[in-house]
Amino acid sequence: MFKRINGLQHIGVAVADMDLSLRFYRKFFGLDIPFFDSVQPAPLMDVYTRNSTITKRASMVVNLQGGCAIEVIRPTSFEPVKALQPLKMGDLGIFITQVKCRDIRASHAFCVTNNAVGLTPIAKDPAGRDTFYIQDPDGNVWQYLQGDQWYTNSGHHSGGVLGCTTGVSDMDKALKLYAGILGFDEVAYDRTDNFADWDMLAAGKEKYRRVLLTQSNQPGGGFAKVTGKTYIELVEALDRKPFFIFQDRIWGDTGYAHIGFDVKGMKSIGDDLASAGYPFTCDSNNALSMGNTKVHCTYIHDDDRTLIEMIEVYKVPIIEKWGVFLNVEKRDPLKPLPDFMLKALRFSRIKDKA
Repeated sequence: MFKRINGLQHIGVAVADMDLSLRFYRKFFGLDIPFFDSVQPAPLMDVYTRNSTITKRASMVVNLQGGCAIEVIRPTSFEPVKALQPLKMGDLGIFITQVKCRDIRASHAFCVTNNAVGLTPIAKDPAGRDTFYIQDPDGNVWQYLQGDQWYTNSGHHSGGVLGCTTGVSDMDKALKLYAGILGFDEVAYDRTDNFADWDMLAAGKEKYRRVLLTQSNQPGGGFAKVTGKTYIELVEALDRKPFFIFQDRIWGDTGYAHIGFDVKGMKSIGDDLASAGYPFTCDSNNALSMGNTKVHCTYIHDDDRTLIEMIEVYKVPIIEKWGVFLNVEKRDPLKPLPDFMLKALRFSRIKDKA
């Protein structure tokens, strides 16, 4: 059976105020096209919610200019709580999401003009690229980097998600999973030092090992033209024992909830993961419905309990309000969707009043 991890599909982020956060993500990152927005129980996540089924509102939003999506989650059956202590660089779990922009200085100027919280000066990352950081309404850290892969141009200064940064306790062990099994096998950099781009962030002046990974294979899947090349940065804190971000909290509490991969051949991928010691912790087993989107979802977690979702897409809305959907279950897994279908997504764009 054909099997492939096509690449990063989305980052999950749980928030305290759904509408406020969605407006923020539209304004600062151009994530203005929803694939779905629905309120449903989440029995799949019982293993990560103390064996109690929660209800949540979830919205998957994308920037058609390029980049991956984010899934924004807000529990409706309980009030989400913050991390038990202020988060620091290198803490265990996802602590930064990276977005791409066309002009780093133009994006920085936009953030200055619009009073972005936690805005840092432009500095060099370990690869020598200009970068800066801001915070969203829940204090999550977002990193801007200049991107070179674009699909359309809507005039927004920002593109979508480029990747994420997650803390690990043992870099060499983490690399066996992310590089060896999940297919992010190309090392863009591997540096141990103090880093100028983190000077203004919590515990940013400490010493870290930072490893940036990407895939040597070309991105695959129907949305590959939009998502483009994606990255995962692994970080090991060397000056202290890092804190687990979701310590004594559950999925749905605020913060970066999970990394989502687009895959084809779920059963074969599951067999490989199980034989490597990372069996599915939960599995929808068949098509899971989220509004009019139908997918097969599974989860694993890494050695530091960071949640990783696998998604095999069966049916996605192209223009949901007109009832236009696409069944992708039998499509060539490496063949991107035709341009007219991808560009039709613009008719679902949400525009906020100035």
